[in-house]
Amino acid sequence: MTIRDLTRRDFLKTTGAITAAAALGGLPTDLFASGPRMATFPEKRELILMTSRPPQLETPMHIFKELITPNDALFVRWHLANIPTYVDMKEWRLKIGGNVEKELQLSMDDLKGYEKISYTAVIQCAGNSRSFFEPRVAGGQWGHGAMGNVTWTGVRLKDIMQKAGIKAGSVDLAFNGLDSAPLPKVPDFVKSLPVDKALEDDIMVAFEMNGKPLTMLNGFPARLIVPGWYATYWVKSLSDITVTTKVFEEFWMKPAYRIPDNDCGCVPPGATPKKTVPINKMTTRSFVINPSDGTTLSKGKLIELMGIAFSGGHSIRDVIVSVDGGKTWGEAKLGQDKGKYSWIQWFYPWKPEMTGSYTIMCRATNAIGDSQAIEKLWNPAGYLLNSVEKITITIS
Repeated sequence: MTIRDLTRRDFLKTTGAITAAAALGGLPTDLFASGPRMATFPEKRELILMTSRPPQLETPMHIFKELITPNDALFVRWHLANIPTYVDMKEWRLKIGGNVEKELQLSMDDLKGYEKISYTAVIQCAGNSRSFFEPRVAGGQWGHGAMGNVTWTGVRLKDIMQKAGIKAGSVDLAFNGLDSAPLPKVPDFVKSLPVDKALEDDIMVAFEMNGKPLTMLNGFPARLIVPGWYATYWVKSLSDITVTTKVFEEFWMKPAYRIPDNDCGCVPPGATPKKTVPINKMTTRSFVINPSDGTTLSKGKLIELMGIAFSGGHSIRDVIVSVDGGKTWGEAKLGQDKGKYSWIQWFYPWKPEMTGSYTIMCRATNAIGDSQAIEKLWNPAGYLLNSVEKITITIS
């Protein structure tokens, strides 16, 4: 079913059935009681169901064996229950206003009239891996699958803003989408970027993912792309851009999505930060993708360990791997380089000669020397987790 064939009734019929199944006990109420809950939404394959209204769907880890995450497998994260389920492209306009010389209302044809750009970039929810925080924190209990690696195509935001003309005294650009709150007191989801950041060359208004129109659940018809930063800024179903003369500090910028104002973005477990700043650049991360945790393999057989690594806009310099719980390390071979915003695959051949349990670990370092700690950090929002990941396998 293409986005052109997908009607609002079809969409609501699917999501409504999932919501009803959960309410009637057709889905387990405890995410960890009987394994992950799975669901299929429009334009998506079967993904891990976090919530159905608003839709929050996690990508299973085995999908990340692929360098580029397929459109139908990319995770989904909405904040407000009233999400767009149909967009009439004859009526849709991207509105540019606020402290500008000329207000704009751009159709999709207008948008495509600007110079087109394309790059591959990791998209990662700020709360990715939150379920692994110790002690646990409030919020969506994501595993590691609230991320993906996608080739985005669109136009530079700065080209659009140049046509609008940003007036002197401008401070922030605020971004709003077509989603809306179910109740008047629930804050609309609006995010902002400082003018200097918003006008960087790589900030994009995207209308394609992996060479096809955005899926409805991932922000059709256009979304903001802020490569290297967490996806909280990647506003979906973009409808309005407003230039402000004051720092934009509405709910989703303050108090939401804040981290401790220090080098690690962390505090002692259970503590409250004295000062916070908006979350921004992604930290360096790496994962073992193959084999999966809990796998049993045969002694004396050559295994190619494989995983991924990425950072917040800096290429990965190296990945080291341990098969003995961190006692010794070896350097992995890096795969195809798709650019500084993309993740890169790593490969490490290993031939286990003894039976037993093995702990496999990987640790990435980026081009400016940022790496991963062995011990987990902590903050009350459950952000920035990037400690060295471990899996355990059995050799028989």
